[in-house]
Amino acid sequence: MKKNYVYVVAPLAALLVFSGFYVQYSAGYETRLAESKKIEREKLQAKLDAEAQDRLKAANEAKEAQDRRKAEKIAKEQKDAEDAARREQAIQTRNKAIRDADKLVAQVKHLKTDIENEQKEIKTIEEGKVRSAAEQAFLKQYVKDAEANKGHLLTALDQIADADKKWDQAVKDAAIAAKTAKK
Repeated sequence: MKKNYVYVVAPLAALLVFSGFYVQYSAGYETRLAESKKIEREKLQAKLDAEAQDRLKAANEAKEAQDRRKAEKIAKEQKDAEDAARREQAIQTRNKAIRDADKLVAQVKHLKTDIENEQKEIKTIEEGKVRSAAEQAFLKQYVKDAEANKGHLLTALDQIADADKKWDQAVKDAAIAAKTAKK
């Protein structure tokens, strides 16, 4: 009867120990994953900020160069008609640049949402993969333990059968001894 407790208590203890390790690992994993994503986002944001500053600087330099050229042409030509045409063209260029910038901003927003959605999908897939691997390892161990328990149970059943045979033989011997003692 005491051996039956071993078959229940030992797997339960092993399961509790495994659960403790698994909970500690999974909690640490999510924080490490969140930290690495945060660092990646900060690097990406820094890169985007640097690119924006470079673009702004280049745009400012281009704007200054354009203004110098315009001033030189205006000073040389001094014609109102040509000046008005240049101004009209500059306005059209600016409006086109604004429209292009608006298109690019909308495209960046769209791409950011796509990136976020894809990252969420990747995260759920990775979490499912980790859970599947852990479950597979648990099931493999469980099958091994069940097969080992099966062998132990078969051995115990054989011992019980042998003990029953010995008991029956002892009862028969006792009955024979009792008959011979009466005679």
